[in-house]
Amino acid sequence: MAYSAISSPPPLRFPSPFHNQPPKPKPHSLLFCSFGNQKNPKSKTSCIFSPNKNIPMFSRQPLLCAPKLRFNVQYSAEEGAEPLATDATIQEVFSWSSVILPFFFPALGGLLFGYDIGATSGAALSLQSPELSGISWFNLSAVQLGLVVSGSLYGALLGSILVYPISDFLGRRRELITAALLYVFGGLLTSYAPGLNVLLLGRLVYGLGIGLAMHGAPLYIAETCPSQIRGTLISLKELFIVLGILVGFLVGSIQINAVGGWRYMYGFGVPIALLMGLGMWSLPPSPRWLLLRAAQGKGSFQEYKEKAISALSKLRGRPPGDKVSEKQIEESLVSLKSAYKEDEPEGSFLEVFQGPSLKAFVIGGGLVLFQQITGQPSVLYYAGPILQSAGFSAAADATRVSVVIGLFKLAMTWIAVVKVDDLGRRPLLIGGVSGIALSLFLLSAYYKFLGGFPLVAVAALLLYVGCYQASLFSFGCGHTSLFSL
Repeated sequence: MAYSAISSPPPLRFPSPFHNQPPKPKPHSLLFCSFGNQKNPKSKTSCIFSPNKNIPMFSRQPLLCAPKLRFNVQYSAEEGAEPLATDATIQEVFSWSSVILPFFFPALGGLLFGYDIGATSGAALSLQSPELSGISWFNLSAVQLGLVVSGSLYGALLGSILVYPISDFLGRRRELITAALLYVFGGLLTSYAPGLNVLLLGRLVYGLGIGLAMHGAPLYIAETCPSQIRGTLISLKELFIVLGILVGFLVGSIQINAVGGWRYMYGFGVPIALLMGLGMWSLPPSPRWLLLRAAQGKGSFQEYKEKAISALSKLRGRPPGDKVSEKQIEESLVSLKSAYKEDEPEGSFLEVFQGPSLKAFVIGGGLVLFQQITGQPSVLYYAGPILQSAGFSAAADATRVSVVIGLFKLAMTWIAVVKVDDLGRRPLLIGGVSGIALSLFLLSAYYKFLGGFPLVAVAALLLYVGCYQASLFSFGCGHTSLFSL
């Protein structure tokens, strides 16, 4: 067996900063490379590149340091063997029309999460209005209002804990269908609540849907979309959350003057949740989840394999059981089988808190913690009341200004998605966190010293939202990349 590296002219040269005149290898020398498996560090594949006369090797510099270097890797076990395609040389062919729906329906779960944030901002004003609330229990205390606002977050926390042991059993598709049902029931309970207790129950149920959707949506998108656009689609899912916030602000500004407007604000999400549930019902299960069940011995191996081929064919818009999908499934099965045939015992949850995993956990978990502890959700949930106290005394005016904040947040999110890789996450993080600190200082100064200048509060909110989206949000899009390093 031999591997050969074949290149097109001009000849490749690798300048080295450490050698002025690097020695040339002998004509018949071989370059030995070893590649490791990220999931199984002990599993390595070795290959030999034999340079031909068109590829002079003039440097000891590591091969992967050369920019824009391409290799066409061929495997020859015997004469007539076909070339083996690799991810580095050949990308999957797909049509955008077949990618849209498997992304759109799971992303609706994120949109409904964002919508709850925006709608609650207006609902907090409507609920407390003696004229417009349409209820007799409108005189809520600060604690009761806080429970209404944060009820969905309590549910999301509970849902995130409950989904951990059952997610692999349910699968991504059924998990998202369950999330859609929880969204529907939670929205109906909230919008038709006859009293505070039922309202809080509805908020909790809706939050359970958030917990399941925020776990299942990125997994389904990552496992079903083509690898070359995976990162883009996952980032766009985050954009859907911000779009949902904007839609919530818009619905709040439209319904703020209606009697019982808070019911319409919360009820508007129900049709979207129904669309999400029906859409997920029409989509196939994740092929990777099916293969994972097969590799774990959770059922008939051949049955799971056939289902995976059928699911991949449907996701790519190909005829059922086509050869391309079958080949891709076979290649995925090989890697999964090798992962589960290792002699090492199965890892436990406690390994997260040991060795290199602990460092990754602290970094990733710390970023998520700071995303929340900076007060971003609170500022958005209470955007209406904050603006009302900042001089926009009419509820309608406060909700209109909140729409401006939503538009600005959406624009900054798009900039973060497009430019984060060019500008770098670290400079964005440092600059953005500094801007967040300044904006919070201005906001607190407004309440203490600058009460006669309402524009200070608006400017502080815009600065806060913009800096957050450009810094902590940009890291939020890349959490998974942190753990893959």
